Amino acid sequence: MKLKNITRTYRNKLYCLPWKYLTKLNLYEDKGCPIKYVTENKDWAIKNVGLNLKRELDILTPNKIEMLTNPSKTIKKIVHFGSQYMWVNWGEHMSKDNYFISTFFHGKSTDGDEVKIHIDNFLKTIPRLSKVITASTIVEKRLLKWGISQEKIVRIPLGVNTKQFTPTFKRGKEKIRDILKIPRDSIVIGSFQKDGIGWGEGLKPKLIKGPDIFINTLKILKKRGYPIYALLTGPSRGYVKKELRKNNIPYYHTFVSEIDDLIPLYQALDLYLITSREEGGPLGLIESMACGVPVVTTRVGMAEDVIKDNIPGEISRAIDSKNLANKVELILNNFYKNEKESQKLIREHILKFDWKEIAKQHWEKVYKDII
Repeated sequence: MKLKNITRTYRNKLYCLPWKYLTKLNLYEDKGCPIKYVTENKDWAIKNVGLNLKRELDILTPNKIEMLTNPSKTIKKIVHFGSQYMWVNWGEHMSKDNYFISTFFHGKSTDGDEVKIHIDNFLKTIPRLSKVITASTIVEKRLLKWGISQEKIVRIPLGVNTKQFTPTFKRGKEKIRDILKIPRDSIVIGSFQKDGIGWGEGLKPKLIKGPDIFINTLKILKKRGYPIYALLTGPSRGYVKKELRKNNIPYYHTFVSEIDDLIPLYQALDLYLITSREEGGPLGLIESMACGVPVVTTRVGMAEDVIKDNIPGEISRAIDSKNLANKVELILNNFYKNEKESQKLIREHILKFDWKEIAKQHWEKVYKDII
């Protein structure tokens, strides 16, 4: 076990220990909300999910949920860990008087030695969990194959705020591109994620996110004569930017801290491209579609749950740059023949993934019977 993991284990154990003893001595009572949603400190996907769930649950059933990054004081509550990594880090140290729930977004043994060890550790904790939530059919089947009972697994997709993420049309798209100084005749392909290792510049690629496949796909499209322009957000994109410069593919990169700043970036796109080898959602899949932007993706996460036969979008069954480039061409040739109608199809389909509906599913399928 790495020193960092050993240090975390002892730190979390020490955080939890006094509150368990004080509770036994009737000197402490957790008087907070009955549901505690545990999230990361980093302002990224897991935290975003928690904030959206809390907002909608506060409307549906007020004063039932609060968010924490340190759950050590939590006693006799429903504790929902926003990722299985946080559950494995905290669960064994916390009071057994809690009901524990963990979301498991993604991960498989072939993703590397560290992931394999983590999955083994996670599976050992299953007896302590009341429910395991996952966002996709792919991962649900994986959990079942690992021996987790169907009664314990709940599949609830990730959501999107469809009041915020909305389509624009040609004039709006052109205006945004003018502000970003992106040529209007470019084919703008989006990739909004973190795909470098660590939280620094990200020059070492996080291969599970497929930055190498993203670059190779754009190289193929450029060779075929398409005026490709990459629009990037997210931290640690150093590898992708270096490779784009090396291959003379123009790009614009920004890191946004507010959702309102992210929406026009989606609206500037012709297409959103997911080249990951493994995913839980991703959020970019449904956020782009809510903005009326078609998606080309590898067969990961929620892709097959969201992109159906009658819904514009393409899934590459193989994790292969040439196949992905072919799928991009299909979209460019078909989607924009009738852009208005295509956008309408995507938009109407994605409304069922609004966070209001997703929060309702959490309440009905998970929290209500335990509370």
